[in-house]
Amino acid sequence: MTVAGVMSGTSADGIDVALVRIVASSARAGRRAGAIAAPQLRLMAHEHFAYPATLRRAVLAAMNATSTATAELARLNWRLGLAYAEAVKETARRHGARLDLVGCHGQTLYHQARAERYLGRRFACTWQAGEAQAIAAELGVAVVSNFRPADIFAGGQGAPLVPLLDVALFGDAKRGRVLQNIGGIANLTAIPAGGAGEAVLAFDSGPGNMVIDWLAQRLFSKPYDRNGAMAGRGRVLEPVLKAALRHAFFTQRPPKTAGREQFGAAYAERFLEACLAQSGTAEDALATATALTAETIARSYLRWVMPRMKGRGVDYIVSGGGARNRTLMRMLAERLEPRGCTLRDSEAFGMPVEAKEAAAFALLAWRTWHRQPGNVPPATGAKRGAILGQISYA
Repeated sequence: MTVAGVMSGTSADGIDVALVRIVASSARAGRRAGAIAAPQLRLMAHEHFAYPATLRRAVLAAMNATSTATAELARLNWRLGLAYAEAVKETARRHGARLDLVGCHGQTLYHQARAERYLGRRFACTWQAGEAQAIAAELGVAVVSNFRPADIFAGGQGAPLVPLLDVALFGDAKRGRVLQNIGGIANLTAIPAGGAGEAVLAFDSGPGNMVIDWLAQRLFSKPYDRNGAMAGRGRVLEPVLKAALRHAFFTQRPPKTAGREQFGAAYAERFLEACLAQSGTAEDALATATALTAETIARSYLRWVMPRMKGRGVDYIVSGGGARNRTLMRMLAERLEPRGCTLRDSEAFGMPVEAKEAAAFALLAWRTWHRQPGNVPPATGAKRGAILGQISYA
């Protein structure tokens, strides 16, 4: 099957579309309860489409809203669906692809991974906006969407879901590997050498580009710190970094997930105030936010992952927009390479850094279409494998 995977992450900067050719390599293995099948995957193409400025503002406003109009949310849901449809249609046109299926993650507006009390009941919940029927109608093919709820009802946190692809593409018999994605939130998948699905550990380590981007927008009117150049001119404000590292999320045991609920605009505002209180410059604030991302990633590896690697060398493979941030990558190398990690980006393994998450939702959609579990229970904390998502037919 030729499957389009569609991803728009917590940075809310736009839409990534990956066209993936998927061929089952072992139907029997794919039917074992909870098994991670290893189909043959080939990335055919990848495209990125920036959100129009008005749409991005609406998305960010909905993410951080304490209250909003019902009509606004309904319209945003449909508008996102149309944007996804346009992005997939244009990607298919550019590359002459005929699609069999689409897997769309949607835009997360709210993700509450742990149960909280609401109107007399305790429950977790999540919401990814983007009307899937709009995509199916526009493209004339079935669409799998709304992947996270099934994992939550299986006892998981609804994330991370990318480990399925990480194991299929990057697992190695002789080398331990960590797949580190740095989007708005930073998350990792750790695969020990020869590790099967039950050996996988995956979780969010904390903010990725989220705080960095917010500061770049507030202080420099730039969408992000290109190549980490502005942070590279600053100095790390150690008292601010030390205080930030005391956030309860960083000592919480995996599995765990994070989002704008923890590290969004309100958090970034407080972080900037702390930097200014130290007489820091704008560049210093960016350098300190970049160091926070690097340090929380490194600490997550040292505390939770390194013991599983049994002293062997590790390929530390970075993807996501953060892989383009040279200052961040330098900071990561300084912290991880002395611990036996070889830092590389996913492009060295044939996967563009911006394409991996979109490709993962192509694989997840393929699994759903074939009624196979898509979650990795050790990664999400689920009690069992679950067939993820809902299918909207054309």
